[in-house]
Amino acid sequence: MQTKLARRIAALAAAATLPTVLLGFGAGTANAANPDCKQSSQSWKQDWSTVGVTHTYDKSTVAEAAAGTDITYKIVVGTTGIGNPYVNSIWDYPPAGFGKPTAKVTAYHFPGGQQTEDVTPVQNDDGSWSVNSTGWFVNSGNPVTAEFTYRIPAGAQTGVSILSGGAAVGGTVGVGTTITDLTACFTVREKNAGESTLGSMDGAGLGSTEGQLSSTGSLSDFTADTITKIIRNLGGS
Repeated sequence: MQTKLARRIAALAAAATLPTVLLGFGAGTANAANPDCKQSSQSWKQDWSTVGVTHTYDKSTVAEAAAGTDITYKIVVGTTGIGNPYVNSIWDYPPAGFGKPTAKVTAYHFPGGQQTEDVTPVQNDDGSWSVNSTGWFVNSGNPVTAEFTYRIPAGAQTGVSILSGGAAVGGTVGVGTTITDLTACFTVREKNAGESTLGSMDGAGLGSTEGQLSSTGSLSDFTADTITKIIRNLGGS
């Protein structure tokens, strides 16, 4: 009981410094740039199967992220000219040790234009994760974008560059392909002040859903809500 109470008191003390801490949110310890760690790569396909049209493929992520936080890989499938294939699956090959992602897809819908929707990813036997559909429409002005968001393992070492695997696409009109070198790389940095503070609150029993900004995005709302929750919890065992 005393240990739990002490943790809550420590979290309350941390919350008192939040207005100052969160002013630095997004700033982390700089790491020396690794010229071989490219956060995006591109490829294209133009052969007999594409009927004179070029299909384009892009994969990207952020340059740096901290262990224990989320990272998103974005795969964009496009086309040029008069081609209008339908993409029915996009595979992502994450770095080794990454767990199950969440995913969303942005694609053209008629009517409505480009729309983003959450999609349940499927695990494949080769270690990849895929999103699947009866067909996402693609033309020169409307690519389809799949985003896979993973939690970086807590044990990832600061300063290490992590390279993802490639990607694959399935669909019609020659758009299907497997690109092993369509990779994205990021460097693990230290947690910034805001990330470390929110993490300590999770450890104090506030829960990951509580260690976030308020729905209004207001720092004052966030601070007041957080302190109120901690004080309320101080009365528990």
